[in-house]
Amino acid sequence: MKTLIKNIGLIVSGDIERPLVEGDSIAIADGRIVAVGKGLEDQADTVIDAKGSAVIPGLIDSHCHPVFGDFTPRQRTMDFIESGLNGGITTMISAGEVHLPGRPKDIAGLKALAVVAAKASANLRPAGVKVHGGAPILELGLVEEDFAEMARHGVRLVGEIGLGSVRTGKDAAPMVRWAKKHGMTVTIHTGGPSIAGSNPISAEVVLEADPHVVGHINGGTTSMSEREIDSLVATTMALEIVHCGNGKTALHTLERAKEARALHRVIIGNDAPSGTGVVPLGIIRVIAHLASLGGVGAETAICMATGNTARVYNLPVGVIAAGREADLCIVDAPVGSVGRTALEALTAGDVFGISMALIDGQVKIGRSRNTPPAARAAEVVKGHGPSGGGH
Repeated sequence: MKTLIKNIGLIVSGDIERPLVEGDSIAIADGRIVAVGKGLEDQADTVIDAKGSAVIPGLIDSHCHPVFGDFTPRQRTMDFIESGLNGGITTMISAGEVHLPGRPKDIAGLKALAVVAAKASANLRPAGVKVHGGAPILELGLVEEDFAEMARHGVRLVGEIGLGSVRTGKDAAPMVRWAKKHGMTVTIHTGGPSIAGSNPISAEVVLEADPHVVGHINGGTTSMSEREIDSLVATTMALEIVHCGNGKTALHTLERAKEARALHRVIIGNDAPSGTGVVPLGIIRVIAHLASLGGVGAETAICMATGNTARVYNLPVGVIAAGREADLCIVDAPVGSVGRTALEALTAGDVFGISMALIDGQVKIGRSRNTPPAARAAEVVKGHGPSGGGH
């Protein structure tokens, strides 16, 4: 199957080193981008007229807490993943299935849960969204063979260190080394405790543990001190800013990352479902906050929620380039915004409107039911799929 998106006004690449690329057309075949350029013509099965609006990579939520399928017992809510798709999220990464009722904490049980969650998320895509599940919460007693066993069965993540009985750098460090050895990407909780049984995690613990990702560096929901944040910005770890955190320290982290020329290490997550709720527009809202209040270009902030995260987790999405999976959003300034384009709207502090979202080159939604309507709405002019038209 071939898809062509034409009449694009602006393309945000997702690559923070080159956030904007020239072109007005994107050609897609068999779920992957095959060309980005000007005036591309193709005998496509589906043709989409972007009507001069922008195309960005589908957003990646670097920090979610799924269970199984599209529901969250924490918020007693169904279809939160599909609702996230209506907020531009096409990929979600689990930081641990911590809200599973009766979550097992014994070694055999936590391994079984990680394997089942990883396999279940691989077998099911709610609304088409690519959910990467199965992130074990580390408990005392785990040995290297446990990590090797989980890896053999498809577990590629380690959930937030600090939500279980592993709460010191001394206990965490060998487990992090084992996880890395067996190909897992590791996140650590930071700041104050979030759920019953979790623990406050300081920068000192993070530095000793040495994970890949500083989870919710701006708090989930309670933040570390600015001094502690500064010490973590000075590392090579990914710096995760979340919606369900502290807005002041999010901006502090961004400022320090700019000074350290480390914006390529900033990634964006929701940290939901959580006590803050289900937040379908959380990633877009963080992008808007960073662009309007943090002094970075809107296109750069979009890259933090796309290509930066894809690089940390080694995912074939998040960047608009030949060979990448075609997960895309067609967006524009919302009706009534002072901004004339999606990027101008973000810079003004407004979330953009989504008129269409594609996963693997297939149109999954037309006009978003969660964003305000886009001023210019994409339309399927050939083939089948939801139309973005109307206000």
